[in-house]
Amino acid sequence: MARRVALVNNKGGVGKTTTTVRLAEGLAKAGKRVLVVDMDPQGNASSMLGWFYDHGLKQPTISQAIRADTEGAAAGVIQPIGWDAPYAGRIALAPARLTLENRMAEAGVDGAWLRLDTALNGADDSFDYTLLDCPPSVFHLTQLALAAADDVVIVTEADIYAIEAAERVRDFVNVRAPKSLANPTLTIRGVVINALTTTAVQAEQRDSIRRIFGDLVWDPTIKHRTTLAEAGTDALPLTGPRTAEPRASFELLTASFLKAVPAE
Repeated sequence: MARRVALVNNKGGVGKTTTTVRLAEGLAKAGKRVLVVDMDPQGNASSMLGWFYDHGLKQPTISQAIRADTEGAAAGVIQPIGWDAPYAGRIALAPARLTLENRMAEAGVDGAWLRLDTALNGADDSFDYTLLDCPPSVFHLTQLALAAADDVVIVTEADIYAIEAAERVRDFVNVRAPKSLANPTLTIRGVVINALTTTAVQAEQRDSIRRIFGDLVWDPTIKHRTTLAEAGTDALPLTGPRTAEPRASFELLTASFLKAVPAE
């Protein structure tokens, strides 16, 4: 059975999706089988992994699996990614598109927050890890992911608003999730500092994150690099000399992940 890890922040634009995708890449390069579940209606993780919706084929997405509310329904939406890389076959995707927003209307339905867990039960047994890329909120779609997850990784930037949002996630997981989501063992395993620049203000905020979250902060800090953003936009793996620095950073971050979140 896969170990399920939700990557979360209550603020958008902090690099959460990039971190999800690059950790999936790093884990696959380390020989792990990884399922990425895209829980953001923007579908950015899906497109970064080279998946694009074809109106002719009408590929199923995670929205249908959640709506089905049946054990293992996600098995019917899991698809290969579009990368050309030797390790790409070890990464699979449960994609998302804007229709995932329709699931928000079910937030008040009794037990609806369990539907992703129900859909994944049995469907991700062949994977070592299931990475759940959450939208920038702690509302219904994120709660679906947190109810299904074993662990949480908070992704943040060295920015006061991103840090405050990370604290909101921490408090939600530690205080509300055990009761509201009936997931008392859900645990925050790490905090990733993303897109760090060389400014003095960011250095101060980085130190603030380390004071707030202590040993939960993983090394290395991911520096802001245009080549990393370009690889995501172009739906490419981190290969070649231009991406050597971010590739090395995410390989080290993958080592931190494996240490903090060992496969079951």
